Amino acid sequence: MIKHTISVEVENRFGILARISSLFSARGFNIDSLTVGETEDPTISHIIMVVPGDDQIIEQVIKQLRKLIDVIKVVDLTGKNIIERELILVKVSAKKVDRAEIMRITDIFRAKIVDFHPLAFTIEATGAENKIKALLRLLKPFGIKKLIRTGKIAIPREEK
Repeated sequence: MIKHTISVEVENRFGILARISSLFSARGFNIDSLTVGETEDPTISHIIMVVPGDDQIIEQVIKQLRKLIDVIKVVDLTGKNIIERELILVKVSAKKVDRAEIMRITDIFRAKIVDFHPLAFTIEATGAENKIKALLRLLKPFGIKKLIRTGKIAIPREEK
């Protein structure tokens, strides 16, 4: 099943996120990732959703979203020329013998150690999903104590 990245601009009003999530749950659609934030205009929020489904399901999702009063614009970004990122904070066990290797891995992925404890490092990383997965795969053997991720954000690249 293809994961679609759906971009939704909405009026920044009370309850819009609840209406969108209830639309999905009422129809049995899943949301793998959901990020919401204000835009350059504080009266408008931008929602990025990652939704699994075939083209027919996604078409239905988009039609239903467009019916909501506070929705301004809905775009399926899947397959388009976009910049996408995800942010993670990951707490990794950091025994003295492993610290240099964890620091090397962190450096290779252009991540940052944002907190140090004698027993753990907390690492911040941003990047595309494949970069995040690769980093986590390398950190897993040290022992991931806690992982928090934002979900995907995306913006279309500027056209010529």
